[in-house]
Amino acid sequence: MRFAAVIHAARDLRFECVAEQPLAQGWVRLRFGCGGICGSDLHYFLHGRTGSFAVVEPLVLGHEFAGQVIEIAGAAEGLAVGDRVAVNPSRSCGTCARCREGRSNLCPDVFFMGSASKRPHMQGCFAQTIDVRAAQCVKIPAHLPFEQAALAEPLSVCVHAANRAGDLAGRKVLVIGTGPIGLFLASVAKWRGAGHVAATDLEQSALDRAGAMGADATHQAGGAAVPGAGTYDVVFEASGSPRGVTSAIEAVRRGGILMQVGNLPGDPFPVPFNAVMSKELDVRGSFRFADVYRQAVSLIADGTIDVTPAITATLPLSRAVEAFELASDRRRSAKVVLTAE
Repeated sequence: MRFAAVIHAARDLRFECVAEQPLAQGWVRLRFGCGGICGSDLHYFLHGRTGSFAVVEPLVLGHEFAGQVIEIAGAAEGLAVGDRVAVNPSRSCGTCARCREGRSNLCPDVFFMGSASKRPHMQGCFAQTIDVRAAQCVKIPAHLPFEQAALAEPLSVCVHAANRAGDLAGRKVLVIGTGPIGLFLASVAKWRGAGHVAATDLEQSALDRAGAMGADATHQAGGAAVPGAGTYDVVFEASGSPRGVTSAIEAVRRGGILMQVGNLPGDPFPVPFNAVMSKELDVRGSFRFADVYRQAVSLIADGTIDVTPAITATLPLSRAVEAFELASDRRRSAKVVLTAE
């Protein structure tokens, strides 16, 4: 038996005993090292759903994590007991049309840890031990703390979004919403050579963190238009709010690119699409990530991108409820990381 952070309904998160299953051939069992609380985890905690995915049965939350191999069943090429690994939470079928064209994140049969998108739900990583396929594991160097390695998953989301946006070299970029994804988007945009990166958010504390992670300019939203509205080549909407979408359409230049990265509410809302038409905007969605996870691990391990300014608190897994309450308060936190006991 093992203990895990299990969501049963909105505001009903329990640290409780969950049965371990026999380890299948080709799988490895990990001891939990660290795991980051994601925005989708928070939606499950606060609302019992994220977008159109609703919790209808107990669900172990979490999909950003790293740990140590403690058991291997069958062949696990390149892995040994004791290895420290970051874990890609996504498993696609590898054979469908989307997988064959390199867009495995759009696989209709994808398995994504800690998600209620399928029934039975796909159990997550906030547990004392976690079973994954060997192919999901990426070995990490001894010098890399688990806290940083766990954040390869959200960084992958941002690398994928930047790839979807195209060449950012010399471009004027705006990030709307500086939660953890927005923070990493600012860092990735600078890494990709953006000439100017601005960020906007309702919370000044979040904007202070954005400056530490690469934003050249910040703006506290709340009524006034974003400075330079209508001049940005690429706008990343990372707030996941209807107002953020409207602001993004207003901010991007004519002929520019709007990247929708934030997870929006499941209910319909009005969008000024006439401006999309008249400005000839390219509106592109970005969902999770495809084949960039290993690259994201390398970017963190070699120091190219420093994810530590986004980490505002670490709490042990047994205090998951407290950690989720803290992560829900954007005035006090950005990325809250759960650690082993």
